[in-house]
Amino acid sequence: MKLNGYYRTHTCAELRKEHEGIDVKLCGWVHRKRDHGGILFIDLRDHYGITQLVLSNVKGQFTTQEYDQFCRINNESIIIITGKVVIRTYDTVNDDLPTGMIEVIINSLAIESEADSLPISVNSDQQFPEDLRYEYRFLDLRREKLHSSIMLRSAVIWYLRKKMHEAGFNEFQTPILTASSPEGARDFLVPSRLNIGKFYALPQAPQQFKQMLMASGFDRYFQIAPCFRDEDGRSDRATGDFYQLDIEMSFVTQEEIFTVIEPIIAGVFREFSNYSVTNPPFPRIKYSDSMIRYGSDKPDLRNPIEISDVTNIFVDSSFSIFAKAIKNGSIIRAIPAPKAALKSRSFFDNMILFAQTECTAQGLAYIIFDNSDNPKGPIAKFLSKDKLLQLRNICSLSEGDAVFFVCEVEKKINKITSAVRIKLGEELNLITKDEFRFCWITDYPIFEWDEDKEKISFSHNPFSMPQGGIESIENARTIEEKLALRAYQYDIVCNGYELSSGAIRNHIPELMYKLFAIAGYTSNEVDVKFGGLAKAFKYGTPPHGGLAPGIDRIVMLLANEKNLREVIAFPMNQKGQDLLMNAPRDISQDQLEELGITLCEKKVKK
Repeated sequence: MKLNGYYRTHTCAELRKEHEGIDVKLCGWVHRKRDHGGILFIDLRDHYGITQLVLSNVKGQFTTQEYDQFCRINNESIIIITGKVVIRTYDTVNDDLPTGMIEVIINSLAIESEADSLPISVNSDQQFPEDLRYEYRFLDLRREKLHSSIMLRSAVIWYLRKKMHEAGFNEFQTPILTASSPEGARDFLVPSRLNIGKFYALPQAPQQFKQMLMASGFDRYFQIAPCFRDEDGRSDRATGDFYQLDIEMSFVTQEEIFTVIEPIIAGVFREFSNYSVTNPPFPRIKYSDSMIRYGSDKPDLRNPIEISDVTNIFVDSSFSIFAKAIKNGSIIRAIPAPKAALKSRSFFDNMILFAQTECTAQGLAYIIFDNSDNPKGPIAKFLSKDKLLQLRNICSLSEGDAVFFVCEVEKKINKITSAVRIKLGEELNLITKDEFRFCWITDYPIFEWDEDKEKISFSHNPFSMPQGGIESIENARTIEEKLALRAYQYDIVCNGYELSSGAIRNHIPELMYKLFAIAGYTSNEVDVKFGGLAKAFKYGTPPHGGLAPGIDRIVMLLANEKNLREVIAFPMNQKGQDLLMNAPRDISQDQLEELGITLCEKKVKK
């Protein structure tokens, strides 16, 4: 990087042994100071790194008042210095710094911007309350770990944009002010001054616009797209806004989309980590299989445990608790615990307690196969040798393994089995390290049953193409048959996190109306709420599909963070508040009147 020398001739990461003897000008933040009795050492930090400075008044170039002022200056003040580069003595070399072979003897020092006492420290890994960090985010961002994560984010976005262009995609921008859309999360609404009483919505995703771009004749679209959803925050979901690599392609099948995207996703994880990464093609797992084998549609494949349905083994067993529950609609799932036979009784008791307290399960049954002839455990005696052998074969159990059982109705069992599988993987140290394991989850159901509204609703994406086309929709007459319908919908999953949802889209108007009719929409409602898309479909729209990997989650995984907010420069807290900018905040009565808005107290639902 070429510098003009007005503020600096070099950055704080640039100077090396070969610069010995040259005069330099540096500027940056006072990272830390060390007073060694008449000699002041200052670590000067800028965006690029740290250089050690030495301030001495031996030659009298500073007045006593000036020298004392420099010694008292607060950390994070900005200074500009001139000085000479010297080689450190052998015993003072700092191997942890790229600039650790040299230091700069200060000839002149100017305080450009003095810092007040700091509410949070920048030069340590000390933990501070989250809300305090967000209130002073500009200081928090100076801390090395967070600063590096934000730079990683920038590099990831650059890489993805480069690879998308290389793959023949074109970048287009879609509107930020649009119409409110049903069948999704809550919208952020924006009142219109020019159209009193009407509201825009911030886009939850550019879904309809990117589909209309395909209808407009563009072949491959992408965008680093901001998305806005009024959802509660959690560790893997940002509050308010987030960014995704939004992608759409024309004249493609599901497999063709996978073939194009897999090298890009695998590539970004290889580029920015030293971990092992799944080679394309990624494993394909049907949604229904994933829910049984992992209890989740976001399986962490680093955990080798696979769950099995063993309901049939217990149907006619003498274990009356399970047999009776099965008759009342429950099912039985088995969760292997490899090499757990040597674990103490407390291990099994703690697993039962975990299931009861963390998963609201009634309990866990288990069998221990410490040897092939005499399995142990509270329910081993209720199964014949043939049933035990059948169980071992189904669950691929070996001598020294144990197996846990969950008995519950289908709508509750997956949450329990998933949590128990994860807990066992952690307790038994089965989860492999330094690895990114990818898979596709496919064949999602189009519809689900909304128990609150007692109606069928879309489960994943209302714009997806059903498998079997229009004929499958017309032949689905009962509620059960409609809930059994599958779509060309897919998620890409990495280490237990959903990175993206996607689908082959429905581009046939008649089919679109029939699908929405099942979810309770009239043709007129579809035309009103999805007017642009419905209109576009009537004028020749190609088969198309896409997906939208989340930028925030990709960076979170690469940065080895557990919380999405640690890779976002200016996040909101979990209450949806921007503490730095004091948002949301009250607005003036004049603004409300200009928008034709009157505030009232929120009614609490009983």
